[in-house]
Amino acid sequence: MVRSMKGCGMTRKKSIAMACPVLDGNEKKYVLECLDSGWISSIGRFVELFEREFARYCGSNHAVSCSNGTSALHLALAALDVGPEDEVIVPALTYVATANAVRYCGAKPVFVDSEPRTMTLDPQLLEGCITRRTRGIIPVHLFGHPADMDSINSVARRHGLFVVEDAAEAHGALYRGRKAGSLADAATFSFYGNKIITTGEGGMITTSSAELSERMTILRGQGVDPQRRYWFPVIGYNYRMTNIAAAIGVAQLERIDRFLELRLRLAAAYHARLSPLGEFLQLPSEQPWARHAYWSYTVILRDAACFDRDELMDRLGRDGIETRPVFYPMHTLPPYFDNHARFPVAENLGSRGISLPMHALLAEEDVTYVADRLGYWCGQLTALSGGTFVALTGR
Repeated sequence: MVRSMKGCGMTRKKSIAMACPVLDGNEKKYVLECLDSGWISSIGRFVELFEREFARYCGSNHAVSCSNGTSALHLALAALDVGPEDEVIVPALTYVATANAVRYCGAKPVFVDSEPRTMTLDPQLLEGCITRRTRGIIPVHLFGHPADMDSINSVARRHGLFVVEDAAEAHGALYRGRKAGSLADAATFSFYGNKIITTGEGGMITTSSAELSERMTILRGQGVDPQRRYWFPVIGYNYRMTNIAAAIGVAQLERIDRFLELRLRLAAAYHARLSPLGEFLQLPSEQPWARHAYWSYTVILRDAACFDRDELMDRLGRDGIETRPVFYPMHTLPPYFDNHARFPVAENLGSRGISLPMHALLAEEDVTYVADRLGYWCGQLTALSGGTFVALTGR
């Protein structure tokens, strides 16, 4: 059996990729316009257009483009004057860039555990993490599900803290009818090649603060004075997005609603086909106040699944199914290692979670194949471990 991943430029035997960009809209047309005009660096009509349209999409007043999602986080924190002696609360379960950006400012990331259903920061634990040095909170909309922003913002207001959404994985996600990117002092996005919309590499910060937007724009371009060429009153960074990348972003944004619709349909197909395995798999949940963007479809092995997560991923890989583990909790990584720290929810999710293929080129027959093989290997590995299991899917 051969599965052709149209748009990925390859044909592999029984190959189902984790992620694959969809680039069959106006991407080529807009990039060729950049090449024909000669505007290929950080000046050109697409940079301004992408910023304006992305801000409008998110329901925010301003958007500042930049080179990637990590630089977006760093710019936001730098513009908020985070520095040495400061502390910023971040989830223990996140991609490492969230914590790294805090360190770039010389500040200390303070970790907090996750809520098990949404896998996002647990707001009930925030009060216990706040000290006189705490400056702000970075909730992460992990895998596309928004964090409980009302609860987080309420704690932040009581203590005079800023809130920056890390929405790198949540383009188009909704919290109580409002889009990610409009729920805090600022929000950061990534447009890496595996994201819901992509520019190859790229990032964006949204905010409704004109002052914050202006400061981030200055810092993004080496700190240059916007009224005086080659005059640098502050130390800045070279974090600009190219016009070519922005051109791809504009084309992607034109079809973001279609991409989200396809992901929701695929998530529903996964739900239907994996529900019979509910005794062994915790499926992604969607809170009543949220719309999941499904950047990733991530399942968690329950205690009843008495086999190794990595072994299951290896068996799926033999079937041509690419998967990825949930992120290692921050306190287990060498730069942030703390042998005394305990974040039981993050530790369980990090050791038992598997992200399955999810992208707009995935077909429902691919979802069926993934579910079949997942059910089959759950049965086989349970039997090998001495347990009893009747595979409800798979052959």
